[in-house]
Amino acid sequence: MNFCVQCGAALTLLVPDGDNRPRHVCGSCGFIHYQNPKIVTGVIPEWEGRVLLCRRAIEPRRGLWTLPAGFMENGESADEGAVREAMEEANARIGITGLYTLFNLTHINQVYMLYRGQLLDLDFEPGDESLEVALFSRDEVPWEALAFQVVRETLNFYFKDLESGNFVLRSGTIDRNPADQRGYRMRLLEG
Repeated sequence: MNFCVQCGAALTLLVPDGDNRPRHVCGSCGFIHYQNPKIVTGVIPEWEGRVLLCRRAIEPRRGLWTLPAGFMENGESADEGAVREAMEEANARIGITGLYTLFNLTHINQVYMLYRGQLLDLDFEPGDESLEVALFSRDEVPWEALAFQVVRETLNFYFKDLESGNFVLRSGTIDRNPADQRGYRMRLLEG
């Protein structure tokens, strides 16, 4: 940030009185600009042991596969956002069955909340942000062409839980790990 949204003056990065983190502070009007993580919400659309994936028509990661997901909008709940994203990206109608994974991506200041959801019918097609959409069993998932690590981890958990018949909520942190060839490290919260 360079300029104050209240008065337009230049901002300074400093730790305000009573705070413990650097913030962008306006030297003219004193307004403190707090920046917080973005929330990404999405869904695993399920149909008879298969999941609906979307091949991205937009950057980042155009041409790769993902679950229907995106940034929450103001005025909506996380589950409402997941339903909206499924409609926007795959023209898919879903019924949310529950929160499934919650992952912190601290290196990009995002929190992912991915739900399980039942497809209400098979009348789906690509939305504006998708090149194609399709149902995949575990063996059919294009694992090497998945767009995001959080999707890969969620799908790995999903298919393991599908096999056992016991779905549990998982949460943790996925962050960069240059020492790892894959470039990420996942820490699950146990409990």
